Amino acid sequence: MTFEGVYSVLPTPFKAGGEVDVESLKRVVDLIVGAGVTGVTALGVTGEVSRLTERERALVVQTVVSHVNDRVKVIVGASADGLRTCIEYTREAKMLGASAVMVSPPRALKLNAESVVNHYTVLASTVDLPIVVQDYPPISGFAMEASLLARIAKEVASARTIKLEDPPTPFKTAKILEAAAGTTVAILGGLGGVFLLEELLAGAAGVMTGFAYPEVLVKVVSLYRGGKVDEAARAFYPFVPLMRFEFQEGIGMAIRKEVFRRRGVIADGSTRAPGPVLDDLTRAALDRVITWTAAQEGASWITG
Repeated sequence: MTFEGVYSVLPTPFKAGGEVDVESLKRVVDLIVGAGVTGVTALGVTGEVSRLTERERALVVQTVVSHVNDRVKVIVGASADGLRTCIEYTREAKMLGASAVMVSPPRALKLNAESVVNHYTVLASTVDLPIVVQDYPPISGFAMEASLLARIAKEVASARTIKLEDPPTPFKTAKILEAAAGTTVAILGGLGGVFLLEELLAGAAGVMTGFAYPEVLVKVVSLYRGGKVDEAARAFYPFVPLMRFEFQEGIGMAIRKEVFRRRGVIADGSTRAPGPVLDDLTRAALDRVITWTAAQEGASWITG
């Protein structure tokens, strides 16, 4: 089973006191599902999963699955340094009703291709649930070559969707598809969506990212799939400055949450400590790029 289309990586909203804000999470889900996405991803890296307790992980997944209520697919992050923990996360995701799990290679000293393939092979043989292979070296600490990703897709039937976040992603997309010729593989771009059109041109099946305007991603993918490449480009390029700004390393999650707060779905845009806090200069810069984008599009909905 492979996944294609637009998958929005959900933020995890917190109350002022630091607790998970379930009601805000439900509003985010409604906004994103209403934008026409194919699915949502809970417990992704930008969902601050590393700062959640085990109880909170379950609470987030339960809330998302129940509130989505089969309207779209739900993919759950299940990466872990240990295979046993990864299996338990995957079992829990299946029990709670997830459509699939997203898994990075485990962080380990002297990790090699054989141990990575074994990680996915054992997971797939233990839990019957589709796997999205996350290729994001800054988190996993391991760079997977195109040939290795193609090998995983060939050898592990339930792991034939790749979330590709190792630039240059359009180039690597083409290399993976070439290496996996004869095997059905779906590649989803990430990285805030900044290379979405180029990834589609290279053969990507869609995108999985947390950009706070999922309507844009849905429109671009829909136009491209309809053969309207020039229209897809016109829909895409005016938003690239905002995507770039929102995806800034170190502070991007705080910016994204602030945008969702301005869109009226998150009550408090703060990240969990030691996450970043927006300063006045960054807020002013965000105002500027949103205003510019709205002017380019002639669309007031962007600003509120």
